[in-house]
Amino acid sequence: MLTFKRADQHILNQDADLYVGYCPLNSIPEYIIRDFSTLYVPLADYIKKRNFIGAAGSQLTIAAVHKQKPVMLMLVGLGSEKKTATDRLENMRRATGSIIRTIEQIKATKAALCMPEHHWLGVNEFELTKELVATAMMAGYHFDQFITDPAHKLTQNCEIILCAPALLHDQMAVGIEFGQRIGHAVNQARQWCDLPADILTPTILADHAARIAKVHNLKATIYDEATVKKMGMGGLAGVSAGSAQECRFVALEYKTEHKDAPTIVLTGKGVTFDSGGISIKPASRMDEMKDDMAGAAAVISTMEAIAHLKPGVNVIGITPIAENMPSGTAIKPGDIITFYNGKTAEVKNTDAEGRLILADALSYAVKHYKPDALVNIATLTGSCAAALGPFFAGMMSTHDDLVEKLTHASQRSGDRLWRLPFHDDYKKAIRSSVADICNIGNETYRAGAITAGFFLQNFVEETPWVHLDVAGTSFNVPDMSYYRPGATGFGVRLFIDFLMHFEK
Repeated sequence: MLTFKRADQHILNQDADLYVGYCPLNSIPEYIIRDFSTLYVPLADYIKKRNFIGAAGSQLTIAAVHKQKPVMLMLVGLGSEKKTATDRLENMRRATGSIIRTIEQIKATKAALCMPEHHWLGVNEFELTKELVATAMMAGYHFDQFITDPAHKLTQNCEIILCAPALLHDQMAVGIEFGQRIGHAVNQARQWCDLPADILTPTILADHAARIAKVHNLKATIYDEATVKKMGMGGLAGVSAGSAQECRFVALEYKTEHKDAPTIVLTGKGVTFDSGGISIKPASRMDEMKDDMAGAAAVISTMEAIAHLKPGVNVIGITPIAENMPSGTAIKPGDIITFYNGKTAEVKNTDAEGRLILADALSYAVKHYKPDALVNIATLTGSCAAALGPFFAGMMSTHDDLVEKLTHASQRSGDRLWRLPFHDDYKKAIRSSVADICNIGNETYRAGAITAGFFLQNFVEETPWVHLDVAGTSFNVPDMSYYRPGATGFGVRLFIDFLMHFEK
């Protein structure tokens, strides 16, 4: 467990096991050389000998003695100031992740960090502290619930001491609180995604949402499978039809005290396990399909965080939750289903199930909340993962103002988005000769991520709407020090930032 506190600027006044300085490229701060040299006299020569210049992703560790106790000194690189502020901030996050890895390796119980220069990073001290603390918590996450060998569990506690001038401490205090809320929310989403599908069923995930609503005074509406069928949610009921686990439909509501505030709806795909149904997936990597509820996890965790952080907008979090399994009662290729808004779809592939449950959620959101903005998040298509890889999620919309808001939130939060073309030329791909639309695009048009987006567009009417496809970013992202193999919680940081800045 990580805890955080503020301290005065002189880092060596702190009793720690690890002392850390952040270093821009070719500009190692003078105070780091001055202070750390008292513990390791040949520091400047050693830095030169090891060719440490503060490059992004680089680090240098040195054994030393302080107050007759063995300690470690650590320098981490921030890269070039010629990079954009967004890239510089991301370099700080990855440097922070490497610090947490070192803490784990040396089993440090206290680590003192010289705060990097916030102006150099293009943020204020509150934002810097928030990002550093949230990242540290993310880096400390380890899914070890089912590991019984104590040697393979990360059990040590560490206090992280953030050293900066006293005049910045008030901003830092708020930044620590926000960062901890964000870090907890991201890690909670990751924990749910990493749990096996026999542990996290649709009913259990809905129970988690109900618990959060009760504890944090959010309004919760939860429909069971019988009600889902009665309401005409054919997409959610159809996907769930092959499973022994009942589906659930969850809506959580946060209401701000601000009068005439806009209403934002977030919808997240919640397939707790996706076998593909009758159109069954290959066995290879099917185990990762426990993560197909990453969108729902992000939405529910975001709702808990904003209950604390209190943005000045009304927020609704909607998550349709089901398993997609093959059985004698499962939907079949060729079936036609009717959604909550009355539209019909021909099902040509039961593995294109996420759009079916989201169709009901989007229709419900538009009818019952008339939102000023509607955003859905889903591990929707392998096509998007193939196109963008693991570092950017796909963003599709025809509403430029909403895209701009999410783009800025992406740049600030570190959950990165890339806008894909969303032109009407792709719309014909989902035509059906026997229903209103088809649940997969015609192969002639390729672009499976985009044609899936056009399927969803049928259920949002004129509401400003953005579709986020996070299939590539939600699980097993490499080369980022604050992640481990497994779930990433992508979307939580993005949504919190988006909601906190929406009214501005």
